[in-house]
Amino acid sequence: MDLVVDANIIFAALVKKGFTADLLLRNSFHLYAPEFIVEELELYKTILKQKTGRSEEEFSLFVQVLQRRIIFISHEEIDPYLERAEKISPDIKDVTYVALALRLNCAIWSNDKALKEKQNIVKVYPTHDLVRL
Repeated sequence: MDLVVDANIIFAALVKKGFTADLLLRNSFHLYAPEFIVEELELYKTILKQKTGRSEEEFSLFVQVLQRRIIFISHEEIDPYLERAEKISPDIKDVTYVALALRLNCAIWSNDKALKEKQNIVKVYPTHDLVRL
């Protein structure tokens, strides 16, 4: 199954071991994300390391694993879908994820309730639904 993965899912996997991290690392899904997430990981690295108690080495290793596991898509590839995504997305913060899902014709992995319930164009799977699959 192809899925666009929301940054909050990646952050949750970094912060806490459990279903989210297991699913993220499992090969059952083909995962895609906007490339800005790599920059966000670097931007919030200090906070994430504090929350996780991971050393610099452990954090870097996990990010490297994520970079091998997730296919990061450039803004240029998503850009043609942004206008339509703006009309669909209930929150401006989710527009890029919706645009990427439209570009790839796939669902989004997100625990954002509004994204799931306030639009019906792009399928959204919260973590608990993916665990059942």
